[in-house]
Amino acid sequence: MSQSRRNFIKQSALASTAFGAFTISGTKSSGKVIGANERINVAVCGIKGRGAAHMGSLGRVKNVQISHLVDPDTRLFEGRKKFVNSRYKNNPDCIQDVREALDNKDIHVISVATPNHWHSLMSIWACQAGKDVYVEKPLSHNIYEGRKLVEAAEKYDRIVQHGTQSRSSQSWANKAKEIAEGKHGKLEVSLGTCHKRRGSIGNKETKTPPKELNFDVWTGPAQQEDYHENLVHYNWHWFWKYGNGDIGNQGVHQMDVARWMIPGAMWPKSVVCVGGRFGYEDQGQTANTQLAIFDYGESLLVFDVRGLSGKSNMGVSNKQYFDKNAKVGKKEVLKLKGVKSPTADRGDGDNFANFIKAVRSRKTTDMNAHVLEGHVSSGLCHLANVSYQLGEKQSFSKKNKIFGDNKAAYEYFEKMQDHLKENSLKLEEIDYVVGRELKFDSKNESIIGDDEANAMLTRNYRAPFVVPEKV
Repeated sequence: MSQSRRNFIKQSALASTAFGAFTISGTKSSGKVIGANERINVAVCGIKGRGAAHMGSLGRVKNVQISHLVDPDTRLFEGRKKFVNSRYKNNPDCIQDVREALDNKDIHVISVATPNHWHSLMSIWACQAGKDVYVEKPLSHNIYEGRKLVEAAEKYDRIVQHGTQSRSSQSWANKAKEIAEGKHGKLEVSLGTCHKRRGSIGNKETKTPPKELNFDVWTGPAQQEDYHENLVHYNWHWFWKYGNGDIGNQGVHQMDVARWMIPGAMWPKSVVCVGGRFGYEDQGQTANTQLAIFDYGESLLVFDVRGLSGKSNMGVSNKQYFDKNAKVGKKEVLKLKGVKSPTADRGDGDNFANFIKAVRSRKTTDMNAHVLEGHVSSGLCHLANVSYQLGEKQSFSKKNKIFGDNKAAYEYFEKMQDHLKENSLKLEEIDYVVGRELKFDSKNESIIGDDEANAMLTRNYRAPFVVPEKV
């Protein structure tokens, strides 16, 4: 480059195309171990919502400093600077464009709490720039870029921790071990649930973005569209360009645990998803009610999303169903909620503290929520959404054979219908989406015999915010 990257960044405020084919010329880390008394400087990226938790959790770890705050919206800077200063007595620098932070050699860690469509690209760029990464769930916006982040972490010898906090729960680790040892019999169904009330977001008209918001940078890898206030700062979750619905928002936490409880489970043989956006008409695109069935051979992973009110809608939980005594047909239902009995060997139950431990040791084995685990669990959410997006609307009154002869799947489908009835929905008057069954090639991370579905495992990236084929 004929000009410094920093000059490019300054020019980008005037012309977004100034970056051209932006790349970061990183090198594989020397693997230097950071001593316990050496300060680690963290740039928190995305500071409106979840970013505050990153500041609070990372900032309280010994010898860690929140040195920079990164967000396209300068309206957030003053309040977040005061938040950091009041807790930790330092004044972080504020940056609108993450590329400036990546160019700063004094920053050791990038903490990513941006909208989902930025997660993998920002993390890949950070790896290339020699930074370690804590990346919020879901690790990716699609399967392709999640795989590229796994490759980047390995190539550049970076510590990349995923924000699925249950991985730092000793209770869940103990339960996974018990199941793998056969102490609860044969696992029939591992059920993950995301039952969280989500109301209508209404409709917002397009308008000129606020002058304080760099909407070009906010949009990043997505194709540009007109600004409206349902995008910034939270409701982007319910638009396919930026979010992944609640299955990829809150749900990925429970998806990760449900998969963890199936011994050795990575990718499924197949997936099918049904559901819809029920109860209101608004600007949102993603489903607020979903039932996804993942075939793992001897075990099923069932995932249930409920976004409307109801007696059964009281938060998030996970359950695992076991055939404890096949001879007499007795079953055991195990329930766990939240993080219980954290211990020091899993980072005191704190995913952030565990991450810093691995940053100092340079040992990926010290991480509880490894980038690969995040890639697969996030990928399951993406597969469910691809099935759903390729589905067709059908009446509830029509008999559905999408689940074949799988009795367990139909049981949960009936429960989904009961949930809708609880919300006074007349099923005979509404349709739901019957997703396409997707058969998955785990070796190549692709869908067998379905070009249309495979095209949805990636996206059309907007230059210069492109996830590279070769990291």
